[in-house]
Amino acid sequence: MAGATIAVASDHAGFDLKEILKCDLQQAGYAVLDLGTNSTASVDYPDFGTAMGDAIAAGRAEKGVLVCGSGIGISIAANRNPKVRAVLAHDATSARLSREHNDANVVAFGQRLIGIEVAREALKVFLATSFEGGRHTGRVAKLSGVSKS
Repeated sequence: MAGATIAVASDHAGFDLKEILKCDLQQAGYAVLDLGTNSTASVDYPDFGTAMGDAIAAGRAEKGVLVCGSGIGISIAANRNPKVRAVLAHDATSARLSREHNDANVVAFGQRLIGIEVAREALKVFLATSFEGGRHTGRVAKLSGVSKS
């Protein structure tokens, strides 16, 4: 998947981790679409979760990475867009399962809750893991509002 476009976004509380992960992505050969914020000055996390949702829905990025203080609020904001399946990951296992079972296309981290190396590993696993399909396909369709049955 190297070469694919990955969007990154954070609020002020996630800025430092976003910048680290952005550099890692660039070094791994990904094109990075940085949706902000661009400093640790206070901003509103919903604006950046919404920007991520818009970028994914418009096809400007294949996957996304969000960071705020806890990862919770920014992932809720992104999930308002029906094209987004954002998951708050705490480790490599939650990142892997979110891809295998939920076909998550955005991963969120809480800078105040996760260590840098754990986030780095979780992101690598998230990007390297494929969706299993099978019994999960219908469930993912329901998440996206495609199927009501």
